[in-house]
Amino acid sequence: MDLPASRGRWRRRSARSHLPVVVAVLVLLLPTLLLFSSGYSTMLRALLPFHSSASGGGVPQCGGSAELEGERFLLYAPHSGFSNQVGELRNAAVAAALLNRTLVVPPVLDHHAVVLGSCPKFRVTDPASLRAAVWDHVMQLLREGRYVSMGDIVDLSPIKSMVRMIDFRVFVSLWCGLGMQKACFSGLCCGVSGGSSMPADYNRCRALLSGLGGSEKGCVYPVQDDCRTTVWTYQQNNDGALDQFQPDEELKRKKKISYVRRRRDMYKALGPGSQAEDATLLAFGTLFSGPYKGSESYFDIHESPKDQRIQSVLKKIEFLPFAPEIMAAGREFAKNKIKEPFLCAQLRLLDGQFKNHWKATFSALKEKLKAVELEIKRNKNSGPVHMFIMTDLPPANWTKTYLANVAKDERYKLYTLKESDELVLQAAERLMSAEHGVRSGFLPKAIENTKKDCGPVQLPEVLLYVEESVCSCASLGFIGTAGSTIAGSIETMRKNNVCKW
Repeated sequence: MDLPASRGRWRRRSARSHLPVVVAVLVLLLPTLLLFSSGYSTMLRALLPFHSSASGGGVPQCGGSAELEGERFLLYAPHSGFSNQVGELRNAAVAAALLNRTLVVPPVLDHHAVVLGSCPKFRVTDPASLRAAVWDHVMQLLREGRYVSMGDIVDLSPIKSMVRMIDFRVFVSLWCGLGMQKACFSGLCCGVSGGSSMPADYNRCRALLSGLGGSEKGCVYPVQDDCRTTVWTYQQNNDGALDQFQPDEELKRKKKISYVRRRRDMYKALGPGSQAEDATLLAFGTLFSGPYKGSESYFDIHESPKDQRIQSVLKKIEFLPFAPEIMAAGREFAKNKIKEPFLCAQLRLLDGQFKNHWKATFSALKEKLKAVELEIKRNKNSGPVHMFIMTDLPPANWTKTYLANVAKDERYKLYTLKESDELVLQAAERLMSAEHGVRSGFLPKAIENTKKDCGPVQLPEVLLYVEESVCSCASLGFIGTAGSTIAGSIETMRKNNVCKW
């Protein structure tokens, strides 16, 4: 279509000779257009920042629903792999509780669909661009019918009484007036996710939430501080002090870095009395953090002895289990399929740096198997060592690897799971039917019991989560790939004794 070009020509021509006539005609036709045009509300949405509510009460400054009046929200931009996204969710829960805001719970993003970069190398995506990238990927998930909330996968009930939450679908539907039904699996979600489906409305919401359109006083405060300049703290009495980790002189010259990293008290910077306090929405970029050279890369709030409420939140978010449907599937596989005491081996072989460390990974597995065999002999037991294998290397590619040797060895009996296995598919269906994500947070009172039929969507891929829950049940022990966040997640599950038969 050549509509944009022809419209541009019309504007140049009218500006030259016909502008007064066009204005007069529009003034005369406007009442007729308002009365008879079925697209009147659409036209208004395209012209105004947000369509207003007809409620007799005060209309919220941001958003199209009076249901949200008086609420203040915190949004952030998740990225990288699932375990990193869970880490960000934990930090976001602490920030929301600290700043007395309602946490917007995002969806699970595809593995590395959005990438931050490297904080230690001072090479990261700026917060506004990161938020925009997350929005674009979420829209892709919506279009493809693959949306699943972090609140669907992770059990948020341990922090529900301490942190106010709202599902991203419900938030965007109410705050931006957008239709999010294509991101829903069951009736409750569809009932609370209605709204406009006009492209202009989605683009407007993207600009507002990302901060690419700038900040709007009283509406959105986009946090522009990132890990290159800031480490967030709380109650450490060192607000504004230089952080221990700084760019070295070579990096400063190479990257033309002129800034320094400072430790900043989040409550002082973004809480009462700050410019951010009056904003309905506080929008962060990443909230992911990790230790590096004696410092945290971005978020250094791990204890708060002076604030027992925040201390309680910090304690609760140390471990957030998977949803009950996922844990039940793992226990079922361990109890009814394996049936015997077993070892779990998590072997990450293809992703990122791990594809270069096969030798070390297989060496660790060999040593673990030797230790298990000795323990079995000491206990005078007989029979093969039962072992559950979770790996990103497909069985068809095990040929000429140590895994192929183990699979052929009669001393070992191996078990694996596939995404297409009935147990995994049933877990996914039960999980999405439960609608934990929508139910764990704020629901508009007027329609919280409303249910509508949903269009077809795909079941989420839950194999990784079910595998982790199986590994939590491994009574002969666990061996994981060094440096893998998945291995760390399994270790945490085992430490918290989540598998109870």
